[in-house]
Amino acid sequence: MAKVTIGFGVVLVALGVWGYVATGSEHPTALIPVWAGLLFGLFGELANTESSKRRMVWMHVAVTVALLLFLGLIPAVVDEVRMLRGTVFPHPIAVEEKAAMSLLCLVFVVLCVRSFIAARRSRKLEVVG
Repeated sequence: MAKVTIGFGVVLVALGVWGYVATGSEHPTALIPVWAGLLFGLFGELANTESSKRRMVWMHVAVTVALLLFLGLIPAVVDEVRMLRGTVFPHPIAVEEKAAMSLLCLVFVVLCVRSFIAARRSRKLEVVG
């Protein structure tokens, strides 16, 4: 999952760059996903180790941050749905970028939870077997 975390960071960086370019490079807040992506890249790099304890700690930190981001960006998903139904927002690209970041974080959390469950089952089988 460490490599997935790094890949997730790269996707967030790309999203941030897209948002910044799409706004005409006028709104530096569009780069917020870039900073989040760099943070996830760091988490992934720190989790990319042979030490299972260290890997578990950094992956749990990464999934916690992703969950907090998802929860904090839920209103953006609601705004995106409203925008698709015809509501006009002053900065539609910002709404799209935040909604995309929220959904990406949700996907990352689901992937991490599945991985954690599989790892726990694997450890239980090793103890029993």
